[in-house]
Amino acid sequence: MSFPDDLLYSREHTWVRVDGDLATIGITDYAQEELGEIFSVEVPLIDTYVEHDEPFGTIESSKTVAELISPVSGDVIIVNEELSDDVGIVNSDPYTTGWMIVVAMSDPGELDNLLGPIEYSDYIDAEEGSR
Repeated sequence: MSFPDDLLYSREHTWVRVDGDLATIGITDYAQEELGEIFSVEVPLIDTYVEHDEPFGTIESSKTVAELISPVSGDVIIVNEELSDDVGIVNSDPYTTGWMIVVAMSDPGELDNLLGPIEYSDYIDAEEGSR
């Protein structure tokens, strides 16, 4: 599993790439591995407001249907249209082509709640250790 250094991570296994007040959001390599083969992803429409720690969509895989939890609040300004053509990119490339939405953040301070790559890796180790 990889956790790129330029991203922030949530305890709900989403990642954020920050560019000014814009946050690109997807699921982590760990999450896609745990989910197995992904069959579909439902994300909000452009101009939908998403809230920190609230569901912004769902993901269906060979193992389950799970809610996608937003790591930040704000308006969705871009949706990854490629997902409707090839949802498998979430499995094959979760950090580059498999992103889900871009949000114009309403409260960049929420980024302080997220983890760096080392902290996220430690979090996963602790979560797996408690199983």
